[in-house]
Amino acid sequence: MTQPQDQDGARNVVVWGTGNVGRPAIRAVAAHRDLELVGAVVSSPEKVGRDAGEIAGIGPLGIIATDDTRVACAPGVDAVVYTATADTRPEAAYADLLQCLEAGVNVVSTSFYPLLHPASAPRELLDVVEPACARGNASVFVSGIDPGWALDILPVLVSGVGAGITEIRVQELFNYALYDQPDVVRNVIGFGGPMDETPLMLLDFSLQMVWAPMLRILADALGIELDAVTTHVERKPLEKTIDVPGMGSFEAGTQGAFRFEVRGMVGDHVPLVVEHVTRIDDDCAPEWPQSSSPGGEHRVELTGHPNLTVTVHGTEVGEPDAAGGGNASAANRIVNAIPAVCDAAPGPLSPLDLPLITGGPQLRL
Repeated sequence: MTQPQDQDGARNVVVWGTGNVGRPAIRAVAAHRDLELVGAVVSSPEKVGRDAGEIAGIGPLGIIATDDTRVACAPGVDAVVYTATADTRPEAAYADLLQCLEAGVNVVSTSFYPLLHPASAPRELLDVVEPACARGNASVFVSGIDPGWALDILPVLVSGVGAGITEIRVQELFNYALYDQPDVVRNVIGFGGPMDETPLMLLDFSLQMVWAPMLRILADALGIELDAVTTHVERKPLEKTIDVPGMGSFEAGTQGAFRFEVRGMVGDHVPLVVEHVTRIDDDCAPEWPQSSSPGGEHRVELTGHPNLTVTVHGTEVGEPDAAGGGNASAANRIVNAIPAVCDAAPGPLSPLDLPLITGGPQLRL
């Protein structure tokens, strides 16, 4: 919704969570001509009392980090950038979301996967979120990179220069040794875990929750109706024990690589595919597709006339290689959307509910 703005037209923003995505989110808010950082919420006691700019690796911003979550709903706050994890604390994270929405604060986030495509979100979730948006006259937009812009606006753009298209495949090829979240790498993704147990991320339920919404957004944008979304998973063990700085040892025989597909079906045809090929060590599963860039990349592969491959690889100063570049683009996507989200009708938003989001306000003129 439209909130009252400062005299200079800037929207007041709080960044909630200052980890891998929250750090670049602070930098993105600080660089945006139409946004003003007014708060930073942290969970780590070591960060409380530090300047948000220092946490983000830039100069002081005069905003002191706090663990008092009430700053996110303080009078005059227009939007919250919520990057705290919801994977391992879903009840607390959704309580945070509802608190903001009911207070009239718009939320942009990388955390709430079921809201990526509101039209297919679970009804029991919408029955809670939609009334909160209505009471606060606020909106929520969930995106990122994957899930996020690499699976919606990028393939939609590529499709516009194709003809006779038989398949659009979006790939993530990545080495998670660069991903600075050891608990997620081991306990959610399952690297280093036993091969006779399926990790949380690779359960059909998880794949359907996180990536099926992205296929449905893409289908909506292309004007097709999917009859079904199916999943396929392959896993490979490490053939040698490896040591990853900051994460410890991963033993031979434990999960070292996986490959999954989430497939959008129209009858017997599979026009839309999300594919992840993910490793903890580049030597594992060498027969599977490999990134052509250090650390990893995203690709859109269009089969048709012509056959097209578009590869995206990013890096971010001060952050680890491709993981840092991906996290920064995820943060920038939702931060740059804030003005449009504030102006939108209240409720959960899909990227197709928003106008074209550009980096114009980020240009250094």
